[in-house]
Amino acid sequence: MRTSDIKKIKETALGYIDANKKRLSDFHQEIWNYAEPAFREYKSAAAYVKLLRNEGFMVEEGSGGMPTAFKAVWGEGRPVLASYAEYDAVPGHSQKPVPYQAPRDGLHPMAAGHTDPHSSLGVGALFGVLAAKAAMEEHKLKGKLWFFGEPAEKVCGSKPVHAAKGYFDGMDAGLLYHPGANSVRGEVQNGAYWNVVFQFECVEPEEWYNLVGAEAYSRGGHSSGGRVPAALDAVCMMYLTTKDVKEAMLPHNAFWTLNEYILIGGQCTSDNLPPEISQISYAYRTPELEMQEKITKILENNARAVAKICFCKVYERWVTKTRVGLGNMAMANLTYENFKLVGPPEYGEDAKEFVRQIQKNIGLEPMTEPFTDDHKKITGPQEADARHRVRYPEIKNLGADDYVDYTWHAPCARFMTARPVMKPLPDGRRYPSWARLAMGGNRSTIDPSIVVASKVIGATFVDLLTKPGVLKEAWNEFNERTGGGIGGSKWVAPLLPKAFDPPVELRWPEYITTARGEEWWIPTLKSTKEYRLL
Repeated sequence: MRTSDIKKIKETALGYIDANKKRLSDFHQEIWNYAEPAFREYKSAAAYVKLLRNEGFMVEEGSGGMPTAFKAVWGEGRPVLASYAEYDAVPGHSQKPVPYQAPRDGLHPMAAGHTDPHSSLGVGALFGVLAAKAAMEEHKLKGKLWFFGEPAEKVCGSKPVHAAKGYFDGMDAGLLYHPGANSVRGEVQNGAYWNVVFQFECVEPEEWYNLVGAEAYSRGGHSSGGRVPAALDAVCMMYLTTKDVKEAMLPHNAFWTLNEYILIGGQCTSDNLPPEISQISYAYRTPELEMQEKITKILENNARAVAKICFCKVYERWVTKTRVGLGNMAMANLTYENFKLVGPPEYGEDAKEFVRQIQKNIGLEPMTEPFTDDHKKITGPQEADARHRVRYPEIKNLGADDYVDYTWHAPCARFMTARPVMKPLPDGRRYPSWARLAMGGNRSTIDPSIVVASKVIGATFVDLLTKPGVLKEAWNEFNERTGGGIGGSKWVAPLLPKAFDPPVELRWPEYITTARGEEWWIPTLKSTKEYRLL
């Protein structure tokens, strides 16, 4: 195809975004305001499904056994180009899109809110795919578009499931977007993220009294002779034991993390009875799969020992296991060229005035130019790799995100677009966290980033649809890196089994409806007068 023809097709895709900026912005507001957390994004997923079906996509809801996941398909023939939406919010980050601290009305202040924000991630990818579709329709291009709904990214919960169950099979290329700095990833990708839950159960507390020789229990004295340690003691001991041995798990310079949260800690209201159930989750990020295995062995060993001490049984329930990312320089360079064509996001006077109001409300003299110049530069894959190697010369992969599971099924590129960065405060203070949250929901400080992401995806998809040589180059590189492609000698298969049941049954934070109405799972505070600050 002639260069001039490809240029016209790209103009169609980019023109679609310009013509639909208000629609894009309105849809982002809808998703941002739902602010639904991992595995509980019911309204958000439904909104995507409705829009995609109205656009002519065939949509499978509940893909992979996840109620808030989906796979949407449009078009016919090859190539098959894929992208995805994420839409999970984060508990404890409730904030209205205003320049002062204001959790959303009618909910506990620790309700969820979008941080990165994943609301803009999904909308940016969605409209990029729709832009490609518009170009394909107008210029009669063959090809197929896949668009996935990927819930629970904050626990890397859905993409490894989709991969394990074969949803990525047959994909020809993917664009994997996330808000961040204007950049395209190269060789350096994200590392692995695993998450496992240990459930302690004390189902035969009466046997403890036989162990300690207390006869009072048989006469109805539940607390006589010493209450069994039980499940709450187990989860506390698991927490402390793992903290004690964490120091000796892996080298300190390997850039790894191990964090935990308690899902269930007994069930309250009956302090004289032993808690029968508790759950603690461990999430760990490392650059290599071998490191993940070492951590897992130690966690399992701790859990067995703690269960025995606390007179419990312990069950292991996996939440997720991701692989490490696989780079593809052909795809990265192609995406970078289109990023330069589109240009970085531009933030106007409305955005600056919003941030000036934030500065005023935290007691600072508003700045004439409140933003740094960070959002004006685009970093290509080679430069991004070079920066990483200066900071971490011995570590290839860093951080974690489940996008990595896409990269083992087709050539993919990972890129990010920038939100505005506020200039440092002159007195050395840090901006309060609510300020960044508010900017993620304010149209003037988030929409330009979404628009640029959509245009980069639309333009890059046009190249993949019209330049078969580009896609062939990407696949040649993929086959070399994997030792022969899918199933090759260096290819890493999905780490979850195909029959894996997603962990939707766990006690994830969520919105609930009771006789009190709809509220966060922590009931809405009607008054704080009984809460005394110590």
